[in-house]
Amino acid sequence: MDDDYRAFADAIAADIAAGTLRPGDRLPTQRRFARDRGIAVSTASRVYGELVRRGLVVGEVGRGTFIRASPPMEPWLAEPSGTPVDLQLNFSVLPGQPARQAASMERLLRPDVLGASLETVGVAGTSAMRELTAGFLARAGWTPSPAQVLFSGNGRQVLAGAISALVPTGERLGVEALTYPLVKAIAARLGVQLVPLEMDEHGVRPEALAASAVRAVYLQPTLHNPLGVTMPGERRAEIASTVRALDLPVIEDAVYAYLAEDVAPLARWIPERTIVVDSMSKRLAPGLTLGFAVVPEAYVERVTAALRSGGWTAPHFAMTAAAAWMSDGTAASLAADKRRDAVSRQALMRSRLDGFRVKSDPRCYHCWWELPEPWRAETFLAAAARQGIAVSPAASFTTGAGHAPNAIRLALSVPPEETLSWALDVLASLARSTPEAAGID
Repeated sequence: MDDDYRAFADAIAADIAAGTLRPGDRLPTQRRFARDRGIAVSTASRVYGELVRRGLVVGEVGRGTFIRASPPMEPWLAEPSGTPVDLQLNFSVLPGQPARQAASMERLLRPDVLGASLETVGVAGTSAMRELTAGFLARAGWTPSPAQVLFSGNGRQVLAGAISALVPTGERLGVEALTYPLVKAIAARLGVQLVPLEMDEHGVRPEALAASAVRAVYLQPTLHNPLGVTMPGERRAEIASTVRALDLPVIEDAVYAYLAEDVAPLARWIPERTIVVDSMSKRLAPGLTLGFAVVPEAYVERVTAALRSGGWTAPHFAMTAAAAWMSDGTAASLAADKRRDAVSRQALMRSRLDGFRVKSDPRCYHCWWELPEPWRAETFLAAAARQGIAVSPAASFTTGAGHAPNAIRLALSVPPEETLSWALDVLASLARSTPEAAGID
């Protein structure tokens, strides 16, 4: 029976490869597929699940199952798209930024400083670095203890270490129903099952968490990726109460939180069980990778062991460079400029996409666009690519094999504003047109 459903999936894959089935084509319902081929509906369900697993089709809520316009992104939005206008990646490098950072680097090239930074350093870094980092990460009345601070090569490695430390192989990790795509890859490699948690306009619903039966939960409560939602204080208090009642640890992804410095982390409500994940990549530049973990005392030993065993320790030179930018104010100054830049780009996006259903926080470097009829996310992705613009479909953020919303995420931080303005105008024009007019059958 296993071979039967794979044979049906192979046949559809062959039709896709031959061009018989084209990007955007809708497959019949599973019930009709089963009737047409004389198989059980349960077998048809396994066929469609196998096609989703292979990245050949995507389900859209209330619409059906469609042939993907492109293969799934590997490794889930972690690499440049290669297109002229990239609205997938979300790393900002401001004009003149390298010159501002270069001034801090001169001291690092002194033989004594360089020599020290080439020595090995552990996950805990140095006491001076922990002290400096704890102050740097403080916001909105929350200041971590230096003893809680650990370091890794980048934020993704901190996530991997935290998940590895908290969730045994084969166990379940709760995540928002739409979540950071790389968490899916990390969980798959660690043998961890992701459990999607229902959300509303404020983030994860406490009752969904209470019913989840998970070993830990991963949340993005501030400037959520991809939705741009920021969880209000009342909801954070409810989540904290639920987490305590369930005796669950929380991994809080705070990599975008520097754009909302007035919002306290969830860790302020539940400091004893929240691991805060942050990094320098979003704050400064993607070429500087240094990850921060603020870890409650109860989990320090486990997270430290996971980071060491995974080979996820931070280079000493990256620590030294980051320390220079933190201590002389360069990092804080650049973060402040990026907050202004994000607000400006959000205003630009709002003006260009006026009249469409777009969700975001005015401080955020990305937005969530619910596409109008008759567009589907996969066909819009193909039409945008023909114009040299890369966008991210909702399916990239959907947990599990369930249907994805008919939406895309736009990352606003990479192109110059003139290029971004042009790209948004092109996308708006596409959305006001039809797939047929855009040459997408």
